[in-house]
Amino acid sequence: MKKWPWLTLSILVIICDQVSKYWVGVWLTPYKPMPVMPMLNFTLAFNTGAAFSFLSGAGDWHRWFFAGFSFVMSIILLIWLLRTPEQARFQSVGISLILGGALGNLIDRGLHGYVIDFIDVYYKHHHFATFNLADSAICIGAAILVLDLLIRRE
Repeated sequence: MKKWPWLTLSILVIICDQVSKYWVGVWLTPYKPMPVMPMLNFTLAFNTGAAFSFLSGAGDWHRWFFAGFSFVMSIILLIWLLRTPEQARFQSVGISLILGGALGNLIDRGLHGYVIDFIDVYYKHHHFATFNLADSAICIGAAILVLDLLIRRE
């Protein structure tokens, strides 16, 4: 079974995520928005919590909890990917995107103690939680898995 295309996809997600975070770390001032286009800013932010800054002010215990959780989930995702039948391509893509995103954010937690976020989507004065490419890959991967499940169910 050829798994290298899916592992390569995960590695590409990690590389794109880490390069983008390096770039914003070099070029942006923390918490100062840089307009990109209407309804989109790049705003360097540091997330010590979980997705969408959940538990971001809860103290230091959650840093290790989320890092450990991400590590365990990454192992589970890798095993799932390796056991996925070769013909289940959509499922493999979804798992690969989630795995790459989880590892991208895990690298941040290990190196910095927080996740670097910078994509700031808003409408008028209402801002969605700031996120990054790894978060996007996780959400897209999860959506692909749900769609794949619904399609296979029919």
